[in-house]
Amino acid sequence: MSKTVAFHTLGCKLNFAETSTIARSLADVGFARVEFPEAADLYVINTCSVTDNADKRCRHAVRQARRANPEGFIAIVGCYAQLQPEEIAAIHGVDLVLGASEKFNLPDYLGDLSKKPAGQVHSCEIEQADFYVGSYAIGDRTRAFLKVQDGCDYKCTYCTIPLARGISRSATLRQVLDQAREIAAQGIREIVLTGVNIGDYGKGEFGNKKHEHTFLELVRELDQVPGIERVRISSIEPNLLQNETIDFVAGSKHFVPHFHIPLQSGSNEILKRMRRRYLRELYAERVDRIRRTMPDACIGVDVIVGFPGETEALFRETYDFLHGLDISYLHVFTYSERPDTPAAEMDGVVAMEQRRRRSQMLRSLSEKKRRQFYQDQLGTERTVLLEAENRKGYIQGYTENYVKVKAPWNPALAGTVHRIRLDRIDPDGMVRFSFSSADVTA
Repeated sequence: MSKTVAFHTLGCKLNFAETSTIARSLADVGFARVEFPEAADLYVINTCSVTDNADKRCRHAVRQARRANPEGFIAIVGCYAQLQPEEIAAIHGVDLVLGASEKFNLPDYLGDLSKKPAGQVHSCEIEQADFYVGSYAIGDRTRAFLKVQDGCDYKCTYCTIPLARGISRSATLRQVLDQAREIAAQGIREIVLTGVNIGDYGKGEFGNKKHEHTFLELVRELDQVPGIERVRISSIEPNLLQNETIDFVAGSKHFVPHFHIPLQSGSNEILKRMRRRYLRELYAERVDRIRRTMPDACIGVDVIVGFPGETEALFRETYDFLHGLDISYLHVFTYSERPDTPAAEMDGVVAMEQRRRRSQMLRSLSEKKRRQFYQDQLGTERTVLLEAENRKGYIQGYTENYVKVKAPWNPALAGTVHRIRLDRIDPDGMVRFSFSSADVTA
């Protein structure tokens, strides 16, 4: 009888891609996958450490695994495992902690899966995480997350990612294209490009620090891969999103008009304290360029509130800047102090109640921005990739410009692409659609 494994992934799309690679390595040595938190012989928890909440979620996942099977072997991998391995090893029930390089060799560390009196740690110095491991994840059979880059050479004062993932390095162009073809051969219709800093693609492609290729070269080549209906860029730094890339996406065959661009603050003073590599004027230029070339594009924004030194006046700069910017939604993060980062030692600490209040203000602004963006799309015709899950009697999907839509459930439509008309916004905030007369497959 084969042993069973259950996975639990926290954090970003990149983590999901890497979990899939680890899962394939375990399948190769005979493990059968079950859903988390079902009873399993082995539990693999892939962690994030961007916020305190992510650390708490790791501990919660360990408790879930222990309840499902008190004798189950628990292995922790990911960013939190690299940053705080001894802390994790001390969590009751944890048997194995693997760092940034070791996680891809998980089968080599498993042994007989007997519970350990204390967690065993195998974690390299982060300077040794200088090689690239390709990954992609296929979730609901409609889209795949394709990793093209790992690590980061930026030194943002609040961020632990360089400490957890190491230097910037990339897949070779051939590797990316080969994996894209593999994904297409499985009938997947959409690829989402992921990485830590994907605009830096090409650096470290062959183990050196120079760029062999650029991100623009990558998207041009991927646009030629047959069988993929859509390619979506997950997140890209504003200083690395070149006008030439925006213009290419505007006229491409498969890249969709959706950009997610981290801002972090609308105050130049705070951007400098964060050691970001741009000022808000450049950010506004990027948004303007997208709007001029793709008027219906969806533009998402990451923003952090409560960073040290963010006075009420500086927060208001951020709020007013975002209010006046033609964007579609926000991902709002409440600043939390992270060990071993310069920001954790800065003066001007913002009280937690103020951080929460500012976060709520920006989340409310995001709801208004998204509602207005959806409202502007009503009456237009779009294409939708429909997902394979019945969600309370509805089938859901996203248009090419990232409008979330729904219609009554029909299993025959799962994983298919259709031309639709956007009709109205339901109370749950999703857009109802009907099939366009031009959609011959409806």
